[in-house]
Amino acid sequence: MIPFNLGEVVLKIENVSKQYRLGLVGTGTLSHDLNRWWHLLRGKQDPYLKIGSVNDRDKSGGDYVMALNNINFEVNRGEIIGIIGKNGAGKSTLLKLLSQITNPTTGSIKVKGRIAALLEVGTGFHPELTGRENIFLNGAILGMSKAEIRKKFDEIIDFSGVAKYIDTPVKRYSSGMMVRLGFAVAAHLEPEILVVDEVLAVGDAEFQKKCLGKMKHVAGQGRTVIFVSHNMASIRNLCRKGVVLSKGEISFSGDVEDAISAYLCENVKSSDQLESKVNETDRLINTGEAKVTEIQLINSSNKADNKLAYQERFTIRLALDIFKKIENINLSIEVVTKFGESVSYGYSSNNRDLLSFDVGKYEIEFKLPIDLMPGDYALATGISNFYTGASIDYIEYFYPFQIDKTTISGNFEYPWATVRGYVEMSNNWNISKLN
Repeated sequence: MIPFNLGEVVLKIENVSKQYRLGLVGTGTLSHDLNRWWHLLRGKQDPYLKIGSVNDRDKSGGDYVMALNNINFEVNRGEIIGIIGKNGAGKSTLLKLLSQITNPTTGSIKVKGRIAALLEVGTGFHPELTGRENIFLNGAILGMSKAEIRKKFDEIIDFSGVAKYIDTPVKRYSSGMMVRLGFAVAAHLEPEILVVDEVLAVGDAEFQKKCLGKMKHVAGQGRTVIFVSHNMASIRNLCRKGVVLSKGEISFSGDVEDAISAYLCENVKSSDQLESKVNETDRLINTGEAKVTEIQLINSSNKADNKLAYQERFTIRLALDIFKKIENINLSIEVVTKFGESVSYGYSSNNRDLLSFDVGKYEIEFKLPIDLMPGDYALATGISNFYTGASIDYIEYFYPFQIDKTTISGNFEYPWATVRGYVEMSNNWNISKLN
């Protein structure tokens, strides 16, 4: 193995911004187009760039949007960095810039080595060519010789699991097969920097686990991985550093656990404030048919609270607005850790009775049947169609709350310095003397 310097910077992003104009591409007049061209030709800033324009999908107005604004960070050799952000935060734009699919409006990106990117299903594949031909095509794009590609060919096929279809045109592949082959090609043709987008979500759980292991192996060989995902468990498991994007800007960069907390708490009020009303920015998915408008945690005294005692039972209360009659509905409530990992999951279809809602307002109560260990938690909830699995409304992280170490009466406290686990088992011990 060739020795490598882990401290060496292989990717440097300096003052990078990317602007798009909504609607027409031109400025509207020939004179303005020529003026813009003259400024850009001399390396000057676009004279028609609107000051203060940001990537905020919730606000209308303005012809321009800054998909990315003044992005700065470095990535070292052998590092696995996670890029986190809500939909529309600018993650895909950043990856397209890194992959040289498009150029930044301002700023510079300095790369040391070859970049292989897996951004969308079938990225870099020619649909009319076979899997075999596409492997050689991708290798050639990366600057590899046929001999180098042949050396890795069998390993790529074995990893992808599509050997039976390798001489079939990829246009006949399923999305899962496409992802398998695409990742295998990108990871095995030895790029210095591997860029992987959320596309892995298409693959099954076994393949995702295989991919995560491969990315760790790639980083262990001194190559760099940039990983984008909404799966916080994968980000936490794979990365040591995280960058959080919000409305086209970096809102946090640092330790991955701090990055995950910053991302999940982006729209959350301080723990001293009870914020139960759900805003549009809190939703990951919504179709407009129904919405969860309020989420509250009700303590044993029947009051809304976000600080509970040890072993205190509580109720989760939801307020729903139904805008269109919906049937075969499943409601879900989830308790998650401060890192967004699932602790416990409850769903209304568990009793085999599917729900139907007419247009109107509803209140739902769910009594949590478990005792949580001391620690920091939050809630997630969703409305979905039971048969299709399609989400109607989904809130992934809301209403952070804390379980204290002391019981309500104050006469007992969790006895250990380190809390183990998240759910306390029922205290039912049966001890028998055998002789």
